[in-house]
Amino acid sequence: MSAWVDRILREFPADLARFWIACDPDDLLLDERILHSLRERGFEVLPFEDSIAFRTEYEERYRAAWDCNEEGSAKSLILQLRGTDLNALPWDYVREGRKVRLGLADLFPKLSYGVIRHIGSEHYEALFEAHNRHAAQPLGEGETKNFILTHIFRISPYLLSRAEEFWRELLRLHYRGTRLPPLLADHVGRILADVPDLKDLPVADLLSSKSFTLRVLQDSWDQFLAQHGIRSQRSTDKDPDEARAFSIPFDHPDLRVVADNMFFEGMLQPVDIEGSPSNLPEWAKVGLKSDANALGDLVAEGVTRVIPEMPGPDSSHRDWSDFARRLGEIIYRFHNLSAPQANGVQEQVHALQRDADMRLTDWVFEHFADLPSLPAAKGPVMVHHVPRYLAMRRSAGEERIALLVIDGLAMDQWFQIREHLAARAPNLIVDESACFAWLPTLTSVSRQALFSGLKPREFSDSIETTSKEPSLWARFWQENGLRKPEIFYRKSLKRTGQLEELANAVSQPSIKVAGIVVDMIDEIVHGSMLGKRGITGQIAEWCATGFLERLFFMLVEHGYQIYLTADHGNVEAEGIGRLSQGVVSELRGERVRAYRSDALAASVPDDIDAFRLDLAGLPPEFLPLYAGTRGAFVSKGDQVVAHGGISVEELIVPFVKVSVENEKQ
Repeated sequence: MSAWVDRILREFPADLARFWIACDPDDLLLDERILHSLRERGFEVLPFEDSIAFRTEYEERYRAAWDCNEEGSAKSLILQLRGTDLNALPWDYVREGRKVRLGLADLFPKLSYGVIRHIGSEHYEALFEAHNRHAAQPLGEGETKNFILTHIFRISPYLLSRAEEFWRELLRLHYRGTRLPPLLADHVGRILADVPDLKDLPVADLLSSKSFTLRVLQDSWDQFLAQHGIRSQRSTDKDPDEARAFSIPFDHPDLRVVADNMFFEGMLQPVDIEGSPSNLPEWAKVGLKSDANALGDLVAEGVTRVIPEMPGPDSSHRDWSDFARRLGEIIYRFHNLSAPQANGVQEQVHALQRDADMRLTDWVFEHFADLPSLPAAKGPVMVHHVPRYLAMRRSAGEERIALLVIDGLAMDQWFQIREHLAARAPNLIVDESACFAWLPTLTSVSRQALFSGLKPREFSDSIETTSKEPSLWARFWQENGLRKPEIFYRKSLKRTGQLEELANAVSQPSIKVAGIVVDMIDEIVHGSMLGKRGITGQIAEWCATGFLERLFFMLVEHGYQIYLTADHGNVEAEGIGRLSQGVVSELRGERVRAYRSDALAASVPDDIDAFRLDLAGLPPEFLPLYAGTRGAFVSKGDQVVAHGGISVEELIVPFVKVSVENEKQ
C-alpha cells in the first residue's frame, strides 16, 4: 500500500463506527485506489448528491440490516460530502455520524492550494511522495507550479532552449497518455515565449490538448515529407489555409523513436503519397501507405508493441480506457486490410482480443464496483456520469449542449468515423476520451443510465425497455434548473432525409439541451451476416452519405456544443449453445441473460460456459448471467456480432467533444 493511500485510510479505523461523514471538498475519497482499499476493509463510500436518493439507499441497503444486527451491504458506510458545511445534511445524519475532514490544503501544507487543486487525482500519490521528500519549505504559486512540473510531469521549462527539446518533451508527454492542466500549460507558455525557436508556437495549446497536438503532428508530417520531395495525397486535397503545420525535426533521434511508436499504435495515421519514396529515410516509411504489405505489418507491429503494456488486475480505469483506444486503433486497421493481408495477422489480433477480454473480466470483478462513485468533473468515467458532466459544462458557460448517442458504437468503429470526418470535414476537431458502459452492456440498461444520470437500480421499473428515456432525460435537466420547453430528446435518427426536420426542432431559441440517438450502427450490427469486417464496409457506405458531418455542422450553426458517446459497443462472438428456458429468463440477449431470483439463475445447465456478476448498482432482483469470453447464447459454433457482455469492445466506449475550427491560430 502506498504512503498516500495509507494516509487517507488512517482517518477510518476499522470497527470504530458504522456510519461516517467525510467532509471532502476535493473528492479525495473518490479515487478508485482509495475506494478499493476502503472496500477491502469493509467500508463503502456513498457520495451525498441528493438527500432523497441517499436516504433511500442508506435505509434499504445499510441501516435496515444494521438495526437487525446484520452486516448488510457493508460493515461501515462513509457519507462523502463535497464541502465542509454540515448544515447541508439532515440533522439525524449529523447526530449519528462520526465526522472526518479531508482536504488537499491539509495533506500538502507546503504547496499552494490554488495550484494543486488543478492537478488530476491520478497524480496525488506521486505528488504526496515528492512533497514529503523534496518540499523543504512553503512554496508560493509560481514555485509550486515549477515543483509539480519537475517532479510529476518531468518537464523543466527553463531548460528548453531549442525546438527539438520542446518537441521531444511534448511527444513524450502525450505518448504517455497525459497532458498538462491548462494552468501549468499557460505557465510553461509564458516561460517559453521569449525563446527564439519557440516564440511562434502555440505552446500552451500543444501541452494541454492531445487532440490539438496530434492534428499538428499529422499536418507537420505532410510538411516533413514535402521537405524530402514527397507529396502526400492528404496535403494535395487539403486547403493550405486549413493546414496547421510547423517545421518539426522528426528525424532527430529523440523524436524519431516516439513518432515511430505513434504510427505503430495508431495515434498518427500513415498517408498515401504521390510518386516513389526513394529519397525518404527508411525509418520514415512507417508513416506511408505506399507498400501494399505495409498496413499488415503496421497491424502486426502494433499488436506486438501493445501486448507488454496491457493492463492487469491492479491497473486503473484510466489504464483500461487508454488501452481500449489503442486496441480500437488496431482493430480498425485490421478490418481495413484486404482479405489476404488480414489472414496473415488474424491470429495475432484475435489472441490479443481474447487476452484483453479475460484480463478485463478479472479487473471488473475487483474494481467495477468502484467506478459509479468516481467524480465526473474532468470527464465522465461511466455513462451515467455524462448528464452530470454536461450540467457542469453548462455552468462553465456552454449555454447550448447537444449529446449525440450513437447506439452500439464500438471504439474501433468510432475511429473509422473519425477518419472519414478527417477526410471530408477537416475543420472538425475531436477531443477524444472514453468511458465505461453499465453492465450488462444492453441498451435498456446502459442507455437509460446515460440519459437519466442514474444507476440502473434507480430505474428498476423500466430496466427492460427504453420507453422512459425522454422523461428521465427531462427529469434530470429539470432538477438542474431547466424548464421542460428547454429540453429536447429525439431518437431513431440515421438518414440525411431526417436532418431538415431535426434542424427545425433544435433551432428553436428556447432549447438549451438536446439529447439525440443515432441508431444506424446498432441496426447494422443486429443485421450483420459477415462479422465486424462486413460492418466496416456498411459503416463506410453510411458515412459516404454525409449524414454525420451535416449533423455536426447543423448543430454548430445553431450554437450547440457537441458531445458524442455510445451506450455500449459490440463484439464478434461464437455460439456456446442456446438456453431454452422459456419465460424463466426475464431478459434474453445473445451475450447475457437476466433472472429475477437466484433459483432461476441456478437453472442454467452446468455445461454452459457462463458466469454471474452481481453489482450493487443493479436492482436486487435483476441477476445477470454472462456468456464466457467471446461466447454467445446461440447455436454452438455460430458466429454473431452482439453486445451485453464483458469485453473491451463492448464495455469501454468513446466520449468525444466535437467542435469546428473557425480560424487558424
